[in-house]
Amino acid sequence: MTRYIFVSRRMNCSANFADMRHNVLYVLLVLLPVWGSAQEIQARVDILSNKISSQVDRRVFNTLQSGLTNFLNSRKWTTDVVQANERVQCSFLLTLSQDLGNNVYRGTLTVQAARPAYNTGYVSPLLNFQDDNLVFKYVEYQPIEFNENRVQGNDPLVANLTATIAYYINIILGLDYTSFSLRGGDPYFQKAWNIVNNAPDAKDISGWKSFDGLRNRYWLAENLNNNRFALFHDALYAYYRTGLDVFYENEEAGRNGIINALSYLNTVRTENLNSMIVPIFFQGKGNELYKIFSKANGEQKARAKELLTKLDITNLFLYNTL
Repeated sequence: MTRYIFVSRRMNCSANFADMRHNVLYVLLVLLPVWGSAQEIQARVDILSNKISSQVDRRVFNTLQSGLTNFLNSRKWTTDVVQANERVQCSFLLTLSQDLGNNVYRGTLTVQAARPAYNTGYVSPLLNFQDDNLVFKYVEYQPIEFNENRVQGNDPLVANLTATIAYYINIILGLDYTSFSLRGGDPYFQKAWNIVNNAPDAKDISGWKSFDGLRNRYWLAENLNNNRFALFHDALYAYYRTGLDVFYENEEAGRNGIINALSYLNTVRTENLNSMIVPIFFQGKGNELYKIFSKANGEQKARAKELLTKLDITNLFLYNTL
């Protein structure tokens, strides 16, 4: 079952989405009521370059920002027909930290995506991840291109930027599709894994290899494609389709759906200690989960607290007040 089977359900609530505003840490994601577009992505790109020497013309980064925005929003990423209110909301914040010379830069990339809850004006964080070591080469006005059959391109340092962006778009699409249809995102997780296996390789490039760290592009895609983490996909689907999406008609049922999702995640955590996929799920969700269960009945609240204090240590102070 593919994601577009649920188009009618999302179209039914488009009127509620038209004026939706949700601040996800650093950027305002705006759902625009523009009809007839076939593209699947509605992305915002921001580049912060204040740490780069003033001797570098800032116009270069403005051009890059415009080019990446066009690359993300004009490219067809799937074969599905998608209405404008179906487009996946996401944002990319590229914070440049170092000029390595010869038009090569180092920085961090913060990737965020949101997913609307059915029949409400609320959008839930779907992905909130910071990639800490992105090195790439960019010369003003150079074409911003990506070929999934030739990920390395002609110059690994040039290709590394678009390969990384395309990788995260496929991760986002995979998460979004899975949130509507169980295992519906698998083709996009596989595309992300293909990018990992064919990633640009050069002296300063990192993040694509298992030995580059425990929390990088390699391990995120590996976890999402590894059958050891099959219950993670069940959890993602349960959290949204049997949880947030039914809140509008039955809050108690919605909370039970989310508790089921948390139970799946707890199994994943227990069987795969120190994996990165479970912490990724909870990035940006602390306040959401606290608000969901702060009005729960005693039994639901106790069960949620028991699970959340194991699963999301970062927000332990929140859950302990339930």
